[in-house]
Amino acid sequence: MKSLAQHLLWFLPMLWLGMVLAISFLEAPLKFRAPGMTLPLGLAVGRIVFRALNTVEFALAAILVAAAAIVRPSDAAWGWLGWAIFVLATQLLAVRPPLTRRSDRVLAGEQLPRSTAHRWYVALELLKVASLIGLALTTAP
Repeated sequence: MKSLAQHLLWFLPMLWLGMVLAISFLEAPLKFRAPGMTLPLGLAVGRIVFRALNTVEFALAAILVAAAAIVRPSDAAWGWLGWAIFVLATQLLAVRPPLTRRSDRVLAGEQLPRSTAHRWYVALELLKVASLIGLALTTAP
């Protein structure tokens, strides 16, 4: 059991990292370049995609905490894991609600400028990337 938990502590942060990089830094900006993609349609798709991503992220975080409780990794590993979870929680509890309210208004037909909450979300994604890399490096076999 401990061996499986040790492997999960290295593998799952890399899986999580790959998902964040692929969705946040590739899919999200590129979808708006697709022919015929409108802002409302892009926002509607983005809401579905990010809701799914955040659900998987939450599950991965829970599995990582359980694996860490079994393995009892270094303080550095706990720190990186804590940062990743803190960033995810901040995104979900503090940044997503204003983004959702804004996208609701855009989907209702309002013309609005780009949100500063969006910039905060991107900055937090970068912090999450750093945290996941740190976690993977400190738990690598």
